Amino acid sequence: MSAQPTRREIICTGGAAALAGLAGCSSPLSTSSPEPGTDESDERQPDATPDDYTEIYEATIDSVVLVETDGQGTGFMYDDHHVITNAHVVGTAQSAAVRFTEGRWSTATVVGSDPHSDLAVLAVDDVPEAASPLSFTDDDPEVGQRVLAIGNPYNLNGTMTSGIISGVDRSIPSPAGFDIPDAIQTDAPVNPGNSGGPLVDLDGDVVAVINSGGGDNIGFGISAALTQRVVPELLATGDYDHAYMGVSFDDVTPTVARVNDLPASRGLLVVGVAPGGPSDGRLEASSEITVVDGERVPVGGDVIRAVDDRPIETSEGLGSYLALETSPGETVDLTVLRDGREQTVQVELGTRPTGL
Repeated sequence: MSAQPTRREIICTGGAAALAGLAGCSSPLSTSSPEPGTDESDERQPDATPDDYTEIYEATIDSVVLVETDGQGTGFMYDDHHVITNAHVVGTAQSAAVRFTEGRWSTATVVGSDPHSDLAVLAVDDVPEAASPLSFTDDDPEVGQRVLAIGNPYNLNGTMTSGIISGVDRSIPSPAGFDIPDAIQTDAPVNPGNSGGPLVDLDGDVVAVINSGGGDNIGFGISAALTQRVVPELLATGDYDHAYMGVSFDDVTPTVARVNDLPASRGLLVVGVAPGGPSDGRLEASSEITVVDGERVPVGGDVIRAVDDRPIETSEGLGSYLALETSPGETVDLTVLRDGREQTVQVELGTRPTGL
């Protein structure tokens, strides 16, 4: 007996002609002509059509669930017995009710929850055969890439909306008070109840776990990369330790650079160091504030230019690097500008505290 086709194979082969232009099935909605000398047509690949979206919906919807605790949200199958959702959806609950698209209800136990990334994992007692795990994308998300949000906004079961990735490497608030780095921004409409659901690409692979809608066609999600770091640890131990430097920053704007006699408006100015934190005694913070044209501008302090030889231009960039590439207990090499001279400062990372 032949093996069952995978979700991606179903999407890539179902309705053969209609799906020929799907990203990832052959090439990502390419508008380039084939190489000279080939037998392929010179016609451009067509854009995705409503029929394509229907195929993706039908291939994924059985794996998307409604999650009900004191509130209500969405989740999706991570493996044969576990569902991913948002930490703010489960809150302090130890169990939840889960409804599959076919209408079956099942009980679930909260295996782990991480408010810093706003991710939680549920173990589900009874899973329908059709509810197979969703895959995560292997590709880096790109601005302009088409995506679909699937979930249960306002308790409307099995809703799908479409849009594009509007931004990457965003920082968004977490329930713990710190920011979630490496977040994905989308203009696909998301509303209360979408939280915890998948934002998928045109292969049906998860690009992000929907976290919030900001109104005005702005929604956000926890990236596939961060989710894949956090979830295995939630399954193994019930929580996740995030790397922590214990510093706060301001971007070096032209005004900050001018006031501090910096050679360029790039890097991060250290404006605060947590007492007793990993950077205490290692990094120097701003010592005073001056006002320029009504703007409060920090004066003095180290300027971080790179971490482990990777140039750092924004606080989002530093946050994403720490979240995706480092762990508590590891030492990072910071290239800093101090008193006009560049030097390397080593900081052993700690574990992020439970709140601000």
